[in-house]
Amino acid sequence: MTEKLEPLTEEQIQNWAREQFQKANQFLAQEGVLFDSVDTEKSRYLPPLVAIWKIKALDSKVYWVLTGDLPTDFMLASVADDARSALKHFSMSWQIKAENLVQNNASNDESQTAYAKLLADRAERIYLLQERAELWK
Repeated sequence: MTEKLEPLTEEQIQNWAREQFQKANQFLAQEGVLFDSVDTEKSRYLPPLVAIWKIKALDSKVYWVLTGDLPTDFMLASVADDARSALKHFSMSWQIKAENLVQNNASNDESQTAYAKLLADRAERIYLLQERAELWK
């Protein structure tokens, strides 16, 4: 997370957030989860890196949904109390998934190796983000 990002305009931030919210809803729909509402007070985004949405589904289940410059993923909200804790959970989960992909890649599938590297890299990035207390005040 040492690279410098150019500051975004307010319009760019709003467009990015809208795109990420749409991405979250599309991903949930692909997973068979139908959107009901979003808890905007609990959701957070750090454009252009990551957005974490607290979304309630039509079946009343609540999820954390992660989008941004990383693989889109989701989990039940009961796993983490807030967006920061959810990022930490995603990070730890992805580190384990990446390691399992490497360990179980007996055929040396290049796409699986590349995905494991991406997952491990993004796991480290979101872990570093959740460690920065000033972002969560």
